[in-house]
Amino acid sequence: MILYPAIDLRAGVCVRLMHGRFDQVTEYDTDPVARLATFAQAGADWAHIVDLDGAEAGRAAQHALIGTLARAGTVSIQSGGGVRSADDVAALLDAGVSRVVVGSLAVSQPDTVLAWLDRFGADRITLAIDVKADGDRYVPALKGWTEAASVDLWAALDRYPAGSARHLLVTDVGRDGALTGPNLDLLRSIVERRPDLKVQASGGVSSVADLTAAKAIGCDGAIVGRALYEGRFTVAEAITAVR
Repeated sequence: MILYPAIDLRAGVCVRLMHGRFDQVTEYDTDPVARLATFAQAGADWAHIVDLDGAEAGRAAQHALIGTLARAGTVSIQSGGGVRSADDVAALLDAGVSRVVVGSLAVSQPDTVLAWLDRFGADRITLAIDVKADGDRYVPALKGWTEAASVDLWAALDRYPAGSARHLLVTDVGRDGALTGPNLDLLRSIVERRPDLKVQASGGVSSVADLTAAKAIGCDGAIVGRALYEGRFTVAEAITAVR
């Protein structure tokens, strides 16, 4: 399983949100370049970088900084936030990003994203669906988690036939940044229902045991943020556990 240490960028510094709320921000680092180098030195092969300003504004805001991080060449980068056009996808790929994360549009404009998958290749795009519990179903949260979609998670995924997409990142917003453990039941359901997709777990990882549990149910990767920043475990310990 691939470990994706996370760098969430807001105004050029590394932060974490609680439950996806932009009014609940914890700032950790003022130098994301140094943070990325630290992840690489600890053995990370990938990093997950989010333009939070872009996600909130609905347009690219920190692509220049993300390009700087990508050109460092220390790890492969998966990045998104504010991706709204094919030009945004192309700009990130041209800047050196290995895989572009497409969030809101993956739910609200699937035909557009299907065209991007065809143009750029399924291995260059990660569909990111952030969900909130609504009774016994999960509803995608859009536009920086400020709006709810009109369809549930399963209907959103059904718009991507087997073979059209390859990578899927699912975040349970209710667990994001809370260190309460990932939603293993939801992740298991996705893995079982869509074996064609490489599923990345996100939201709530608090321990190495959470990572091994995600691997055991078939997740291909896991995003880890606050737990690393707060010293719950190290990148090296996590990599040893999931390989």
